[in-house]
Amino acid sequence: MNILVINGSPKGEQSNSYQLTNAFLRGIKESDSEAAIRRRTVCQMDIRPCLGCFSCWNRTPGKCCMEDDMAQVIQDLLWADITVWSFPLYYYTVPGGLKNLIDRQLPMLLPFMEEKEGQAGNGGHPSRYDMSGKRTVLISTCGFYTAEGNYDGVYSLFDHFCGRENYTAIFCGQGELFRVRELSAVTSAYLSVVEQAGREYMSGGISVQSRERLAQLLLPRETFEACADASWGIEKETDGTGKEGGSKKTESDTLKFTRQMAALYRKESWPGKDFVLEMCYTDEEETYQILLGKDGSHVCTDGSLTADTRIETPVTVWRSIAAGEIRGDEAMMQGLYRVQGDFNLMLKWDEYFGGSHAQTRQQAEASAQKNTDMNILLIPWIVFWVAVSISRQPGCIIGILTCALVPLAYYRHRKTVYDVFGGALVTGFSVAMLAGVSETWMLPVSYLVFGLMWLSSCPGKRIPLTMSST
Repeated sequence: MNILVINGSPKGEQSNSYQLTNAFLRGIKESDSEAAIRRRTVCQMDIRPCLGCFSCWNRTPGKCCMEDDMAQVIQDLLWADITVWSFPLYYYTVPGGLKNLIDRQLPMLLPFMEEKEGQAGNGGHPSRYDMSGKRTVLISTCGFYTAEGNYDGVYSLFDHFCGRENYTAIFCGQGELFRVRELSAVTSAYLSVVEQAGREYMSGGISVQSRERLAQLLLPRETFEACADASWGIEKETDGTGKEGGSKKTESDTLKFTRQMAALYRKESWPGKDFVLEMCYTDEEETYQILLGKDGSHVCTDGSLTADTRIETPVTVWRSIAAGEIRGDEAMMQGLYRVQGDFNLMLKWDEYFGGSHAQTRQQAEASAQKNTDMNILLIPWIVFWVAVSISRQPGCIIGILTCALVPLAYYRHRKTVYDVFGGALVTGFSVAMLAGVSETWMLPVSYLVFGLMWLSSCPGKRIPLTMSST
């Protein structure tokens, strides 16, 4: 399978859209490891605008009068079985450089007029080459909170030269979030769905379930637009009546970061009274307050509020925590930041600043995966040790019955390999003692085996006997 990727972003490989494209290609490669991929970056190529001279139709049929990189692009298009067009939305259509490339496909058409079944518009031109069986994928991000209703110009363009419903489109709103490392948990979850879409595409088509997940918002509209407004580092001005009339003053990166953090506040988590979080950035010598209220959040820059919780931290540390590069509790234990005042906010941080539907879905999915519980593993051992010490034969029978009943708890908790071995070992010890093996040495052996099992589960950053990360 030959795959051509045309990256139409002026940002080249730094493009937000290109992150989605790379995820899609990873999915393709997982399904077809032999797939050959060629990548062409428009901003790095010499592709001049079409002159409209039609030399490629009459003087030099199939060949443009300009000698630049477009000739290679045409050869790549003919080589490819799948062409992936990757681009951001620029003023409701494709970026200018990519539009030049699309215009320059004229040598691939014949000049004669032709009506084709399913074509958009009135009138068209037949292809100079056999393009049957070739497939097209569009991958794009935009800066609006949703892609819906903003890609009419792109749909119209590709409907005309690909044909209606002859291509697959993945259009994602909130594209700028993909460059915000503090939101990597949200964007990584979306990219994993795009990767899944790539696998499905190679197996016959993107599933309805994946399409629905791709259409979901990364952040709620209100949250995204507040984050987007804060990212510019300027404040809106009004004319005194509340009507917006422009912008004023450039803000520091630290204040922008604080405003974006405040925008992630989930007002449905409001505790019943307003709460003031004070962020003191020790490396920048800047302090800002975030008022968390019933109707949303507000950043105060003059320090006029009384703080309920004060966090003293280098902004670099807090950015790393927000990006998931270090754990907040570990950073605090290491003395990388200090908390003064009401600590309840820290305990419920994810409730206040979860911020996104995507994060809520992830938490729900994590809950659906169930947690492990060491108590379930300990019950058979404790019952066995206590019951056998009181009365040997009844104690062994009680131990076996306990092991038989413990699996009922797994409908709410995840079973681990230690649960399986633990139950099997307790049952084995009970059966051995019922068969006549003396408890005077069987009980010490059981203590030793349990201890060895505990020790085997200790290496790495995991809670012993649970397989859960610390």
